[in-house]
Amino acid sequence: MNERVKLIRKQLGMTQEQLAQRLGIGKAALSMIETGKAGLSARNRNILVQELNVNPEWLETGKGNPFNAEPDLTAYMHRTDNSLPLQSVPLYSIEGTAGLVPLFTDRVANKPVNFIHIPNLPKCDGAIYIVGDSMYPLLKSGDIVLYKQLNDLEDIFWGDMYLLSIDLDGEEYVTVKYIQKSDREGYVKLVSQNPHHADKDVEISRIRAIALVKASIRMNSIR
Repeated sequence: MNERVKLIRKQLGMTQEQLAQRLGIGKAALSMIETGKAGLSARNRNILVQELNVNPEWLETGKGNPFNAEPDLTAYMHRTDNSLPLQSVPLYSIEGTAGLVPLFTDRVANKPVNFIHIPNLPKCDGAIYIVGDSMYPLLKSGDIVLYKQLNDLEDIFWGDMYLLSIDLDGEEYVTVKYIQKSDREGYVKLVSQNPHHADKDVEISRIRAIALVKASIRMNSIR
């Protein structure tokens, strides 16, 4: 098992310091585990399995795949983006936070349901699961989008993909769309990837929260 701990660390793109911190132990202790001088505790095993998605059978026996599922990661980066070697992005439940507005207003008060460990991406504020098929086949219901919150609509990059909260008769509508300029003053055009969804002009004043989509993740189950 010890050599597999080292292998999984390398596949996650983590240094000994980073994985040791994630496990709540010192770098020296992790080094002893990786070299076979110490065993992996039940607590650390659970962190690998439950939080880092390591396949428990592979961890114990070396049989099967190292991870329970293989993610497809698509990054949407600008030339000016500075990527981080590794970051831990909080994954939130929209149902649990009652929408984007309270989530964006007070992230400290909203506890994430999990964390996603992603190397070599720009700084992200959070991640959520999406629903609907308006961006299919690029995104499908159940995919995860990682976002960077915007505080000013003047910072929009026209044509990029955004996570939006829109006020529709007092109710919040959360969607992912491309944003383009509209011919109507005071409006923006929301454009879908799915050709079966028509473009829609929306009043800027109806946008209650907005974030730039920096990456998307699709989990492919391994059988």
